[in-house]
Amino acid sequence: MTAIMENTNWDPALSKLLNSLEENKTDLPTCTDEEFGFLSDLLRSKELNALVNVHNKIISNAKDDKFFPVLSNSMDIDVEVLDLLAVRTHISEDCKELFHLLQRPHIQGLLCAHDAVAQKDYYPRLPEIPLEVDEDEETIKIVQLVKSNEPLCGAGVEPIVGATIKTCEETGKIVIARIMLGGAADRSGLIHVGDEVCEVNGISVEGKTPNCVLKILQNSEGTITFKIVPADSKSGIRESKVRVRAHFSYTAADDRYIPCKEAGLDFVKGDVLHIVSQDDAYWWQARREGDRNMRAGLIPSRALQERIIILERQQKEKNGETDNIKNDDFDREEIPTYEEVAKLYPRPGFYRPIVLVGPPGVGRNELKRRLVATDPEKYRTPIPYTSRPPRPGEIDGKEYFFVSREKMEEDIALLKLIEYGEYKGNLYGTSGESVKSLVNAGYVCLLSPHYQALKMLRTPQLKPFVIYVKPPRFDILKETRNEARARSTFDETNSRGFTDEEFHEMIHSADRIEFLYSHLFDETIVNADLSMAFEQLVGAISRVETEPLWVPASWVQ
Repeated sequence: MTAIMENTNWDPALSKLLNSLEENKTDLPTCTDEEFGFLSDLLRSKELNALVNVHNKIISNAKDDKFFPVLSNSMDIDVEVLDLLAVRTHISEDCKELFHLLQRPHIQGLLCAHDAVAQKDYYPRLPEIPLEVDEDEETIKIVQLVKSNEPLCGAGVEPIVGATIKTCEETGKIVIARIMLGGAADRSGLIHVGDEVCEVNGISVEGKTPNCVLKILQNSEGTITFKIVPADSKSGIRESKVRVRAHFSYTAADDRYIPCKEAGLDFVKGDVLHIVSQDDAYWWQARREGDRNMRAGLIPSRALQERIIILERQQKEKNGETDNIKNDDFDREEIPTYEEVAKLYPRPGFYRPIVLVGPPGVGRNELKRRLVATDPEKYRTPIPYTSRPPRPGEIDGKEYFFVSREKMEEDIALLKLIEYGEYKGNLYGTSGESVKSLVNAGYVCLLSPHYQALKMLRTPQLKPFVIYVKPPRFDILKETRNEARARSTFDETNSRGFTDEEFHEMIHSADRIEFLYSHLFDETIVNADLSMAFEQLVGAISRVETEPLWVPASWVQ
């Protein structure tokens, strides 16, 4: 036993304890052989030895030694690892076990606590300001920050190493207006909103404008020293965990409303943003999801962006620039800006419905037909309802569900149909229950409804994946359809090709759909070539089934 312990770099204390146990086994009359064997195996285990070694290493450090985190975004890395493991759980049980382990609340809570500490540099810090001071004297705090490459600007409000300043309207003093989360000021924990700035590097700022203070900062090198009168309230900024998908593109340099262009965060439509602070009614602080830059940037709040969009629409209407988008189904009350999202992980046996929307004639039904042909046992389309009587040879529940007109009108009034219409005096429609039944049965439900049905379909119960099938520009649309000898869907009485007017109508309809409902699309496929479009469709469905994707937050609550 001693030879074994000596050859394996075992902890001396464990080795001594195990040897003592072996030598005094006869002095343990109440210990059974099974219990003795368990204790002996425990003392020999590599896991216990490793734990003891870590403990010894910690207590052997000097009292004043500090441990510093290697990184400050372990939770982001956890999400990235989950994304990678989500498509590999079938490879091995170890991958599957790790995938579930990293989703456990206590593991993620530990990582969040680690990041919260790692993002704050509290050591060293100035001593606390004494509570007992002369009533006639103001409490002064000296703060030193290292100047970095964080933005500086002179638009009346300036970011200073992660903070912005302004002139107080009541006192005329220079005060801290905003703390940028993740910046140097935020990490120090020493500067707060409302603090009055008295001096910068020994230069008094009394009577100076924010632009004058900016020039002092621009001429400073290395450490910047602030003399500050603390504000009465020092409520800390708590970082939120909200993620949103942007439904518009934003460039701070082009925004005439932003208080400081250099502090803005640019993004494009479809980007997922981490909203870290919503304390300001007009300007939120955010980071792009997955961005390694920990400093937040300014973006317009939802309320501000809605006001801007309304003003822009009113101006366009005044100038007569909205003729191409005016229509009866324009939802003026719905102004897409941001949508709160969360990640939805694929579940075995549960397939999200695939919804294809687009203008008539763009090729949605052909894409759906080809997809069903690849695997009829996997892909299904819901059976529609109709009020017309069955024709000879038709079976109820096969081609259609045949019901009375009164029953269909009742279902329409109760919002049971996700879409409906009337043709030659008969009602036709698709029931929401028929979609649910296919999903619950383990099929991939395929739908190609009218775009107005999207609001009925896009619910937490169905969780559809919406694909917008878009026509290419006119010359390519005409060339590809004529080469394929495509038949017009605008003329039901004659089998003929598309006319130029119908091509233009298809593109105009596509523009209208995109303008009204693009914020509901998960994917866009341009159907210039049917084979390539089908390949893109298959790839998109594969991602839905194997990868975690961003969805409305209400779908995962």
